[in-house]
Amino acid sequence: MTVAVSVLIPAHNEAGYITPCLTALFASAPQMPGMKVEVLVLANGCSDATATTARMAKCPENWQLRVLERDGGSKTGALNQGDAAAQGSILVYLDADVVVEPDLLPQIAAALETGSARYASGTPVVTRARSACTRAYARVWSQLPFVRSGTPGFGLFAMSRAGRARWGRWPDIISDDTFARLNFTAAERLRLPARYHWPMAEGFRNLVRVRRRQNQGVAEIGQLFPALLANDDRRRLTVLRLMTLTLRFPGGMLVYLAVTLGVKSPIFRSRDSWARGR
Repeated sequence: MTVAVSVLIPAHNEAGYITPCLTALFASAPQMPGMKVEVLVLANGCSDATATTARMAKCPENWQLRVLERDGGSKTGALNQGDAAAQGSILVYLDADVVVEPDLLPQIAAALETGSARYASGTPVVTRARSACTRAYARVWSQLPFVRSGTPGFGLFAMSRAGRARWGRWPDIISDDTFARLNFTAAERLRLPARYHWPMAEGFRNLVRVRRRQNQGVAEIGQLFPALLANDDRRRLTVLRLMTLTLRFPGGMLVYLAVTLGVKSPIFRSRDSWARGR
């Protein structure tokens, strides 16, 4: 049976998250009867039990689970390894800390089965954070136009083989999700109604560090691949919308603005190139 969908999950020290991720993914199987799906866990540079834990997951009938290990802790390196091994006509890239709802994978398969160059993602929901600061920030952030009505793709994005053929190997860049999204025009990107749950960085300092890195990732793409910016459809936050959010979430807006200022401040700069912040 031909593989219809390949789900690629880059995982660096995700032993505590990989089981919920796979369990949620496998719950899609009853809605995809007869469809062959392969799941590739790309354990890169792990010093924990990510690979062992993933191999213990019980895979549904007609599905295949493979765990590929590599020494280097590089996400784009893991993506290149996964792409070389994937057999599906539809490629789904899923972060190991993301939990999908059961109808999302079937919707992706249906949306991309035409074979045309298309990109798809679901409707993101921010997982409830432990930190009160993060919860306040998330209330405002989740109401931004790009998050509410765009096709962001953070944590999960998918594409047809024809779409993936638009570039060769994944470049060694910060923001792989932005790079992938901008290889498609706004008309080629599909936001699906099914939801997925995405965790936000915990605490003020981590919010600043992650957002600064996101900004650096976008700037890097602008420097290396300036032509891709023509496909960006982010809408600016209008003054009216800003006032509405301030009235609805005064505490959240205060935190949001503080993070925005913190990104520009040298006080919160770190020598670390990346920190998960969970």
